[in-house]
Amino acid sequence: MTRWPYPRWFAHRGAGRLAPENTLAAFREGARHGWRAFECDVKLSADGVPFLLHDATLERTTDGRGLAATLRWSDLSRLDAGGWHSRGFAGEPPASLAAIAAFVRGNGFTLNIEVKPTPGHERETGEVVAEHAVRLWHGAAVPPLLSSFQPAALEGARARAPQLPRALLLDALHDGWLEQARALGCVAVVAMYALLDATVVARVHGAGMKALAYTVNDPSVAAWLTDNGVDAQISDAVDRFSPAGD
Repeated sequence: MTRWPYPRWFAHRGAGRLAPENTLAAFREGARHGWRAFECDVKLSADGVPFLLHDATLERTTDGRGLAATLRWSDLSRLDAGGWHSRGFAGEPPASLAAIAAFVRGNGFTLNIEVKPTPGHERETGEVVAEHAVRLWHGAAVPPLLSSFQPAALEGARARAPQLPRALLLDALHDGWLEQARALGCVAVVAMYALLDATVVARVHGAGMKALAYTVNDPSVAAWLTDNGVDAQISDAVDRFSPAGD
């Protein structure tokens, strides 16, 4: 990338905890609080439709049961993905990536797509999500950032859409993490915030990448990360931070 086009704050799963995660309702709630960049989790239905869901299974955030990847999108789209959160969101359906793209692009927002494969479908998920992202963001000034904990998903994304920016997600600094991010052609590393002290951030910057932190909900932690040189932060606390001017 010739420049870093993303702001300093991303709303986690749409609006964190104020609305049912990974739904259009959550994105609208985040936007209502002034957020203009969002993060979400994307996996594939049985018929290859990219849609938003964090877990491999449906029980926690929908009224469905079992492995999400075994259902076609026509069945998934009829589930209630809001009632678990509160009665006011009952009946809110799962969101397709296409619907989220329309919302994000229509409002001039930016998106970090976490490619969240069902186990055993890592590369395929990266490939399909990247293909759809290229089409859905065709002509956009700012493309989505594709991130994943799964190197195979990022390899698949690079194979199908090398022009889309990629980021390696980390929950630990395993041996060779920086070299792995480089080998995948990543523009950023997205790490659990406690990992990102000034030394680690300097290593990321020295490799020509940006350092992003998740999931930051405390103002004192946010200030510590900024002091350590972190470039952007992902937060549930959309009602606590005011990112509009960033």
